[in-house]
Amino acid sequence: MSNDIQRTPTGIDQIAESWVDTLVELAPTVGTYIGRNEVNGRFGDYSPAGHEAMSAAARGVIAELDAAAPVDAVDEVTQTDLRATLELQLRSADAQLHLRDLNVIASPAQEIREVFDLMPTATVEDWEQISSRLAAVPDAIDGYIQTLRAGIAAGVTPAVRQVREVAAQTDRLWADNGFFTEFTAGASLESGELPASLARKLAEGAGVSAVAYRKLSEFLTQELAASATEADGVGRDIYALASEHFLGSKIDLDETYEWGVEELARMAAEQESIAREIKPGASVLEAIDFLDKDPSRKLHGTEALQRWMQETSDRAVAELGREHFDIPEQIRELECMIAPTQEGGIYYTPPTDDFSRPGRMWWSVPEGVTEFETWRELTTVYHEGVPGHHLQLAQAVYNRSTLNTWRRQLAGTSGHAEGWALYAERLMEQLGYLDDPANRLGMLDGQRMRAARVVLDIGVHLGKQRPDGNGPWSAEYAFEFLSQNVNMNEGFVRFEVNRYLGWPGQAPSYKVGQRIWEQLRDEAAARAGATFDIKAFHKRALDLGGVGLDTLKSALLR
Repeated sequence: MSNDIQRTPTGIDQIAESWVDTLVELAPTVGTYIGRNEVNGRFGDYSPAGHEAMSAAARGVIAELDAAAPVDAVDEVTQTDLRATLELQLRSADAQLHLRDLNVIASPAQEIREVFDLMPTATVEDWEQISSRLAAVPDAIDGYIQTLRAGIAAGVTPAVRQVREVAAQTDRLWADNGFFTEFTAGASLESGELPASLARKLAEGAGVSAVAYRKLSEFLTQELAASATEADGVGRDIYALASEHFLGSKIDLDETYEWGVEELARMAAEQESIAREIKPGASVLEAIDFLDKDPSRKLHGTEALQRWMQETSDRAVAELGREHFDIPEQIRELECMIAPTQEGGIYYTPPTDDFSRPGRMWWSVPEGVTEFETWRELTTVYHEGVPGHHLQLAQAVYNRSTLNTWRRQLAGTSGHAEGWALYAERLMEQLGYLDDPANRLGMLDGQRMRAARVVLDIGVHLGKQRPDGNGPWSAEYAFEFLSQNVNMNEGFVRFEVNRYLGWPGQAPSYKVGQRIWEQLRDEAAARAGATFDIKAFHKRALDLGGVGLDTLKSALLR
């Protein structure tokens, strides 16, 4: 992908750039995420007033977009996608979703803490910024509590299960050996120790941050839990809105549920076939047990895990960059990291605009987990790295000659990004990287889980009939159902189901997004016939940067 020819920025580009500036000002954690370090010393306003300010700004940008005339196809995509994103943001505000914004993985309770993972730590000035932001944690938490209290008053509250689980997370943060204490105690410079005065400020900041999280924990257990809803499912209306948010596309939820049931059965049958390749006559569980006992497929300790991740990623970048994708030098660096938390997630963070912070793959290893099977996790590296998230998102950041900052760094949906990452897993199978049946079984283990999530997520939130015919879905059945469809420990299953229950619509976006990506590729191939070039199709798709899936369809099939 070349950025030699510079496109002249347009009026619509300027609207998008101004919106990025507004987001950075109102939500400084967004600024940190994209490398706008000038806002690293503070947080935004998490109170109801802060949410209203964001909505007012969104309404203003919609008016500007409606008055603007696109000058080319790039403008048309920006105008369509940014307007749709902002309109959905306002619909979510009207539905008062911010008043119940609490879940185990992606709510302000986590965001306020997690932003410290992305802050630079090389210089005294970097640690000064961290000190300032630590001192601002109490106000951020207070604003968040105000919003949740407004939800109590309005009768708009999260499920009590989420309240209890997040309270347990926050308890770990304010403990004596919690994140803030450990983070600041390890503060240092490559050139030596921090000034004593700054070290004291960091310790003080850690103290007030811990106190703030203790206050949040007490609010959750002593106040919000009493008003929280017992129901885990959010119902069809909220779910449809959430699904559209994560996909950038409206789907038929009932048809998708039935497709998910069929897809899950197909994945299970494919797994059973590969299990017999691994060990003649074996069931899936027997094949898994056989592989888990193979010492050549096992890693011991997080250092070995990190080293294997990095070596696997580096090899994929080098090999795919020679033949299958045009990978610019700036994005060939991908750092594989063990996350400072122990929550169990695996995730990717894109590079900053100037690539001073490279793209990073993070593994949050649960406490007590010390062994890892490579056959399970090979496609995880491809999913998070290349040709998955890193290729897609870092390449968008690189494409500054054509795309504005919104399109390169902030636009897009989970369905677009996660759908591509699952599409990439299957692509690696097609390219011969999963010829070992064990690695294919690992890929299918993940794909089966994603298919199960479509069924579980839609089923439990819409109260649909269970696939076994024994009545409607419940949270209790959700735990049982996922346990039957993943080969993971109880702690993983518990975390995953709690995530789905508190973050409706997100989990299905992976598999539904993959479905849409594959449908688009197949339709493009059918239209082009013998002239179809899949490498060119991928380049054209990735050149768009982040977009919703409806926008992706219209742009690729125009």
